[in-house]
Amino acid sequence: MKKLLLLCLVFTLLALAGGCGGERADEAHGAQIVYATKDYEEINVLVDEYAEIGLLLFDGLMRRDENDAIVPALAASVEYDPETYTYVFRLREGVHWHDGKPLRAADVKFTIEAIKNPLVDSLHAPNFEEVREITEVDDRTVRIRLSAPNAAFLDYMMQPILPAHLLAGQDLTTTGFFRSPVGTGPFRMERWEAGKEIVLVKNEDYYRGAPKIDRFVVKIMADDAAEAKALADGTADLARLSPRAAAPFEGKDGYRFYAMKTANFGAILINCAHPYWQRNRDLLPAIAYAVDRAAVINEAQLGHGIPAYSPLQRSPFNNPNVEHYDYDPARAQEILEAAGCRKGADGYYTRGGEEVGFVLTVKNDKRNRIDIANVVAAQMRAVGIHCTVETPAKVDWDGQMAYLSGVGNEIDPDAHTYKVFSTNGRGNDGHYSNPRVDEYLLAARRTTDTAERMRLYGLFQEEVARDLPYIYICYLDFIYVTNARVHGITPNRMLGYNGVGFFWNVNEWTVE
Repeated sequence: MKKLLLLCLVFTLLALAGGCGGERADEAHGAQIVYATKDYEEINVLVDEYAEIGLLLFDGLMRRDENDAIVPALAASVEYDPETYTYVFRLREGVHWHDGKPLRAADVKFTIEAIKNPLVDSLHAPNFEEVREITEVDDRTVRIRLSAPNAAFLDYMMQPILPAHLLAGQDLTTTGFFRSPVGTGPFRMERWEAGKEIVLVKNEDYYRGAPKIDRFVVKIMADDAAEAKALADGTADLARLSPRAAAPFEGKDGYRFYAMKTANFGAILINCAHPYWQRNRDLLPAIAYAVDRAAVINEAQLGHGIPAYSPLQRSPFNNPNVEHYDYDPARAQEILEAAGCRKGADGYYTRGGEEVGFVLTVKNDKRNRIDIANVVAAQMRAVGIHCTVETPAKVDWDGQMAYLSGVGNEIDPDAHTYKVFSTNGRGNDGHYSNPRVDEYLLAARRTTDTAERMRLYGLFQEEVARDLPYIYICYLDFIYVTNARVHGITPNRMLGYNGVGFFWNVNEWTVE
C-alpha cells in the first residue's frame, strides 16, 4: 500500500511538472519568444528584397532609428563628397561576425559586388547600379564612388552585409550558407530543423547591446489557422495574422493586438505585354472605377486599411491631386459602352465578339490577397466585366493577365518606384514601359533637392494615374498578435512590404 501511495505521488508530481512545461522550458532556456510563421526555404538577404527574419541575423551599414531617421549602424560614421559622388564609411570598432571574426571593409565590398553580379539576379541590384568603384582604404574604412548621384543611397546602405571570409569564391546561387547564415545581428543561428523550427540565440556581442531575450524561436506553421491556434494554446507568443484569423484576439485578455500601418498596398498588376491588354488598354479606367475600395477593406480586411489611389500615398512625396478613380459603377459602364462594348444576355460585356474580362491571379499561399481578389472579382462581375480568380502554386509572370500584387516601401520613394515602374526595372513584373515615367524617376533619383523631387514624383504619379499599370485597391494594415508577456514592440511605426520594420528594436524587447 505504501509503495502504491509513493508511486501515485511520483506520477502526480510528474503530471504537475508536465502541466507547467511551457514555463519550465522558458526557465531552462532563459527568456524566449516563439514566433509562429510560414516556412522558409532559406534566409537569403543577398537576393530577397525583404527577408523578414534576416533582420534578426544581419545588419547594414545604416539603419532607421526611433524617429525613422537614417543613422549609422555597422558604420560608425559616413562622409559624402558631392563633387565626386563619393561616400566614405568608417566601420565600428569591435563588431564581430557570429563566428568571432571581425567585421572588415572587405565584407562591404564583397556584398555590394555580389549584388551587382548579374548571375546572382538580386532584387537589390537596381539600388546599387550607380556604384562605380569600391575601395578598401583599410580594414575599417571603405570608399564607394558612384557614377552619378543617387538620392536614396544611404537608405540602400541598410542592405545587410555578408561575411566575405565565408562566402568569397563560393557559387552564391547554390551555397548552403543561407540555410546556416552567419551575421552580425542581434541573434545568431543555433539550429534549423527543416519544416519545424529555426532556433536563434542572442548575440552577447551585439553592438547595440545584447538582446534581453535569450532565444527567438521561429516555429513553422502551415497557415494562418495553425498560427492562430498556436497563439491560443500558448505554444506561440507572436504571429502576423490575416484580419479574419486575428479578429478573435482583439481585446482578449492575455494578448496584445497591433494593427500597424504600412506602406504596403494591394493592387491589380496589369501585364501590359499580354495581347488582351494590348487590344483593350482603353478599358482599364472602367476597371478602376468598378472597384469599391471601402467594401474591399470592410469585407476582406475587416476595416484594417485605407483606400489606395497612388503608389506613394503614404510617402511625404505623395500627390493627392491625381485621379483617385473613386467607386463609380455607372461611370465604369459608361466607359465600356463608349468604347463599343455591349452587354449580353449573360450580363457580361463583349466588344468585337470578344468577352470583356480577365483572370486575376494570386499565388495560393497569399491567403489575405486571395480574400481581396475574390471581393474585387465579384465587383467586376457586378458591372459586367467577367473576372475570375486563379490561385496557382507558381505564377507564370509572362502568361498571366493580371496579378493581385503587394507592393510598397516605407523608406525613400525611389525604393519601390524606380525598380517597379522603369521600363527595364528589376521589379517591373507587369512589363510596363512609359518614356516619361522613366525620365521622371531617373531625374528624381539624381537630385537631392527636396522640392524638385516632390515635383518629379508628382508628375510620375499623374502619368501612372493616366496609364494605370496598376489598379490600386487599398493600403493594408498588418496585424501582429502577441502574448501579453511580450513588451517593447513599437505600435506606431510605419512598416514596409512584408512587415519590414517590425523587428527594428528587437534587441530591446522583453518577456515577463
